[in-house]
Order: sequence, then structure tokens, then C-alpha cells
Amino acid sequence: MVNPSREAIPPMPTITETISRELAARPAQVEAAVRLLDEGATVPFIARYRKEVTGGLDDAQLRHLEERLGYLRELEERRATVLKSVAEQGKLTDELRAEIEGADSKQRLEDLYLPYKPKRRTKAQIAREAGLGPLAMALLDDPTQTPEPLAAGFVDAAKGVADVAAALEGARQILMEYFAEDAALAGRLREHLWEQGRLVAAVVPGKEQEGAKFADYFDYREPIARIPSHRALALFRGRNQGVLTLELIAGDGEDPDAVCRHLIAQHFGIAQQGRPGDAWLAETVRKAWRIKLLTRLELDLKGRLLEAAEEEAIRVFGRNLKALLLAAPAGRLATMGLDPGLRTGVKVAVVDATGRVAVTATIYPHAPKKQWDAAIAELAGLARTHDVKLVSIGNGTASRETDRLVRELTRRHPELGLRSLVVSEAGASVYSASALASHELPELDVSLRGAVSIARRLQDPLAELVKIEPKAIGVGQYQHDVTQTRLARTLDAVVEDCVNAVGVDLNTASVPLLARVSGLNKTIAENLVKQREAQGAFANRAAIKAVPRLGEKTFQLCAGFLRIPDGDEPLDASAVHPEAYPVVRRILVEAGKGIRELIGDTETLRRLNPAELTDDQFGLPTVQDILAELEKPGRDPRPEFKTAQFLEGVETLADLKPGMVLEGTVTNVTNFGAFVDVGVHQDGLVHISALADRFVKDPHEIVKSGDLVRVKVLEVDEPRRRIALTMRLTDRAESAKSGRPDERGRSGVADRSERRRDHAKGKSSPKRDPSAPSSTTAGGAMAAAFAKARKT
Repeated sequence: MVNPSREAIPPMPTITETISRELAARPAQVEAAVRLLDEGATVPFIARYRKEVTGGLDDAQLRHLEERLGYLRELEERRATVLKSVAEQGKLTDELRAEIEGADSKQRLEDLYLPYKPKRRTKAQIAREAGLGPLAMALLDDPTQTPEPLAAGFVDAAKGVADVAAALEGARQILMEYFAEDAALAGRLREHLWEQGRLVAAVVPGKEQEGAKFADYFDYREPIARIPSHRALALFRGRNQGVLTLELIAGDGEDPDAVCRHLIAQHFGIAQQGRPGDAWLAETVRKAWRIKLLTRLELDLKGRLLEAAEEEAIRVFGRNLKALLLAAPAGRLATMGLDPGLRTGVKVAVVDATGRVAVTATIYPHAPKKQWDAAIAELAGLARTHDVKLVSIGNGTASRETDRLVRELTRRHPELGLRSLVVSEAGASVYSASALASHELPELDVSLRGAVSIARRLQDPLAELVKIEPKAIGVGQYQHDVTQTRLARTLDAVVEDCVNAVGVDLNTASVPLLARVSGLNKTIAENLVKQREAQGAFANRAAIKAVPRLGEKTFQLCAGFLRIPDGDEPLDASAVHPEAYPVVRRILVEAGKGIRELIGDTETLRRLNPAELTDDQFGLPTVQDILAELEKPGRDPRPEFKTAQFLEGVETLADLKPGMVLEGTVTNVTNFGAFVDVGVHQDGLVHISALADRFVKDPHEIVKSGDLVRVKVLEVDEPRRRIALTMRLTDRAESAKSGRPDERGRSGVADRSERRRDHAKGKSSPKRDPSAPSSTTAGGAMAAAFAKARKT
């Protein structure tokens, strides 16, 4: 059998070498981080308190390291299994061992293992058992032989080879399997298909109306390597719902398979030279490609596309979730939460500065009861009695009407000094019906629990949102189409990083919040809260060592992230870890001041030389972190609390007019743009091409969830509830549905289309990104993308 020439296999890098190259870090840094992770340390702990050990690897690098470590260790386990299996078959040559040991991915490893992988009897195996292997090899090695006369010598009815045709078909099956199982060839063809292949979608006949939301893909073709995440997930959703068919073709032209057939033939030295066996071998190549290789590689590449799309979608979800969790807290102020409703009334909950429920009520200011004045009077009484300073309004049904009610309240009662904000109530209903809410608020009806959550998420978004499963918060794109375990793992890591970046008040935190602290889990968090309730507030961090199941290792991992603002030890209110308190004592001696005097004394602290305060255990990074903490102990990394001011009189889609400039809050960021709440019960879309007066590759470069932005309305489609917005306030809005020419004698739509063409070329004037479905207007393209994402 022909053995295609193989280049020498370079030695496989170790796991440490692979990860260090990916992180652009030294192997020693990676080894140290791996050792800490294996010892049970958490990523937040390593990133914050082991900088000297890892050389300053941050949490993002450590998360990548942790993920890749798991993948590469799984690869090593699989490699050992493959080597053992091939060796037991007596087929492990030195060359094959070198290739298996050099495989740098699971895909490459499985390609190598495929010929040796136990499988059901194939047509090729049956043909070999019938003695047709020599015929196949003879035809491949010497095409000058005529196939039929050569095959006549292998006819044997007793072995199931009835005639010459059967002999040649058996030989062909042997060669087809041989071609398909060549790992080097498969890898080459796979990469060619990825670079040149086109994914073609078509509607399943009869599904046109049922699958109308996938109309953009009824006749669709795009290079597979260029399909963005959200579009790929839409295609796979359409296929899974039985609306679309998806086919991978090898390229363009009348014969898209020609290049792939040539690659196969070239790999095995097959050529059309007019010899007797050339035509038979060419047909064997064609069938091997169409029947064996294309089918398998199409599955592989669709899987690669789906995996990449999932990875990007999960990354986007994670970034949006992080922005939401780290949104500015309003702070410890008594807050009134309003969960708007019409017929069922507006649910009211007042919580004190610590989030404890003070009182609940239901008012009926809207239709059908229309008790407007009575509702204002009741709200004013509650605000006065409980010294309410903030009003948090959920953004669901009747939120704008309720917002108007609160504005009237503040106009009639300016002495109350109320500030109001419409907040996202995403996930509030999930929390209200959860076992956690039943435990926290057992005396309250489910409908009133939502109002409590709405109030608390204004006081501290992080502390409240951790009570809700991350997927239920709804800041992802196509989140239901990705692997749920992978999504949950990533989002859990985001929540953990956010909680530990901010820190947790040990004496007020809930069980869900404490459970996200480095080193803690639900059981230990529950034990902490039980002890706090039984014995009162913890006076210092050391006191938690008496909590059941909280040992020395757990204390080491969690202590630095737990805060006690008014405890016995002033340093317990900071991010300084207890293990580093001796460093602080040296600092006090150097400064000649007591701890309470030194905290916040920027002038004295900045006169100190950090290098002179290091020792064998605590190096310069730790000392610098400690000095920074002493300047601003327990500083919150979240931004200052600000509120968007919605335009008076703009409450519904009908109130929006092209050209209006509004203030709004970014609610979600996707790969094709940003969704903005402008106060009309329907988010508008700022397409990627309208985010800035320059080319934007990634919307996250410009905005993040929770940002306050000024936008101009480009187009409003009331029947489909679509709003096209722009953050380029000089853009011209569509003056009429017909695209009436503006004062320059050209339609605003055409003008925007030109800018969108420029955007695709990377010019400063943005163009329509292919991630948005085609449309005759810029606003239409944005709105179509908006509608697609909202279906998630």
C-alpha cells in the first residue's frame, strides 16, 4: 500500500509550554498557577493574593489557564487511551507513536486513531476478508494494468465475490476507506474546506410560513469561516426546528469539488495520464470524496462553526453579565420598589438601607380603577414614614405610566427629595417564585416579592442579581442555543469574579452572595448566616474560624474578600488579607502612626518606599496593593451612580419620531450592535455601523451594559415594534417611509447605505455589517437584527 511521505514530527510541547505560549507568560508563572489551582486555590484568590507566586497573572489570564488546563489534561488522558488501544492491536509503530504523541488537538488525535478504532464491519473489511486487498493495492500502485482482467483472478463465489464487477467494487471500497482514514489528508481537506467552503441554507418545502422568522436564510450562502456567531446560531436553530436545510459545499463554480478531488489524487499519486487504470482510480477518488470524506468533514466543520459560535455567544453573554453585575449601586438608602401593572395594580415594597422589607402595598393608579390621586397620597405617606430617598421602577408593562405617576409624586411633594429610576426587572419573576425567595420572604405573596427585588437591585445590583440564575437575567444572544453546561460554567466564573472584585459585607450579605465568595459554598455560607443570626454580628474576620466546616484553608481563601466595616480590627474593612497584617504593622512603625490615623492619609502613605517594606514572603506587588488599600480601604471598583433622564412625553412607540435625540441606558450588547432602553417599553437597536464615526470591529469597544448614552431615532416600525437608533447624532433620520430626499438632494437612506459600504472596508464612515439581515434601509437592517436577537 502506498504510504504518502510524512515530515518529521516535532516533539510535542508540554502542557505548561503550550499554555505559557498562549498567555505570553513564562513557564514558571504557569507552573506556579497550576500548582495553586491543584492545591484548591480559587482564581480570585490567586489573582489578588498570590501575585508574587504567579508573576502577576490577572484573573482573565488565570481563567484562560484554568480552561486550557482542563482541555489539555483531557487530551493527555485520551492520548494514553489511544496509544494503549493501538498497542494492544499490535499496530503501534514508532512513526505512528510519534504522530499520536505530537497531536495537538482532540480532532487531530481522533483522525490518527480512526483507522484503528474498533467499529462495525464495513464493506471494506468484508472485501479484505474476501482477499481483495492485493487487488486494491495493485490497482493503486500500478495504473498501467487494466482493472477487469486483473480483477478476474480474484473472482471466488465461495468468498462472496461473484464476478469481476463485485471484485472491483470490493477493491474500491478498500481504497475509499484507506483514503478517508488518512489523517494527514483529512487534516488538509478539513482546512481547505474551512477556508474555501460555503454553507448553503434553504427552506424546507412547505415551511415558508411556519418558519417566516428565518426568511433571511431561505436562500442563503456564505463562506463558513466568515459566518458570525449570532448568524451561525440562527442557522442551526432554523435547522433544528425543521425549517432550514444546511449543506456545506467545497467552493464556488460549476464543479466545487474539483479542488478536493485533486488534493486526494495528489496525495496518493493518482493522475489522469491515459493509463488503463486511471479512470477507475479517478472514480474511486470521486466516490471516496462524496461518500466518505465530505460527509464526515461536513459534520466536523459544522461542529467547529457551532463550537466557535457558542464560544463567542457565551463570551458576549459573560461580558454583558459582568457589566450588569458591576453596575453602579445607589447605595445604602431607603428605597421604594414599584412593580408596575394595570389591572392587577402596582405592587409596592419599601426596604430600609440594609434591604430589609419595611412595608408592602398595592396601588391602582391605572386603568381600569384609575385611583391616581389616592395612589400618589399613599406613596407619599409611605415615603415620609420610612424616609425613602430612592424609587426603583420595574421596566415591564405599565412602567412608563408608573414612571409618570412617580414624577407627579415628586412634583407635588418636593419636600420628600425623591429620586427615581426605571430598572431592568429581568429575572425578578424567576426570583419571586424561587425557593430562595420563599425562604427570604415567606410572609410575602409572590407578586410582592418582585417589588422587593426591584428595590434591592437599585440599592446594590450585584447583591440582588446573584440570587438569580445568570441565564435568567437575559443579557445574552441565542443563549438557549448554546451548550448549557458550558454557559453555566462560564457565567458562574463571571459572577465569582465580580463578587470577589467588589468584596462582601460579612454582617449583611445573603447566603447566595456569600456562597460566591472565594473558597465558600452554599453550606458554609448558610452556616455563616446561622451563626450571625444566633450570636450577632461578627466582630472580626478571625471570628469566622469558629463556623462549622470553615477550616484554615477555607479561611485563607475567603478572608480577604469579606469586609467588616465597623469591627474590632480596622483592616477588616479593607481588602488587605489577614496573612499580610504583619506587613501593615511594619508600615505603621515606618510611618510613626496608629492604624486609624494612617488609613486615608494619602500624603504619609505616598512618602513611604514600598521596596523597603518587602520581606521573603511579601514582595513588591503585595506591598503596593496594601498601600493602595490603606489610602482608600474597601474601595468599590464600581462606577458612580447616575440615572438616565427619559424625555417627558415620550412613553410609547407612537411618541417616537425620527430625528429625536434621547437619553437611554444600554441594556444589552451583541456582536452586531447595542440595545438601548429609551423609556418606551421596547429597546431600540444601535447597529454596529452607527455606534461611532469610525470603523467598529467590536461593539464592546464602544459601550457596555448599563452605560448611559445619547441616541437619535432613525426609524420607528410600530407594527413590528422595531426602533432603529444611532449614536452618531449627526446622522440624518429617515424623513418619511418613502425615504424622501434630504436637503442635499439625496435620500438619507441612500446616504447611510454608502457609509455602511465604507464600514465593511474598514473606513471611517460605517457600512452595514453582514451580521444584520439585508434591508432596503439602514434602519431596517438594524431593526431586523434587533428582531432576530430578541427572539433569543
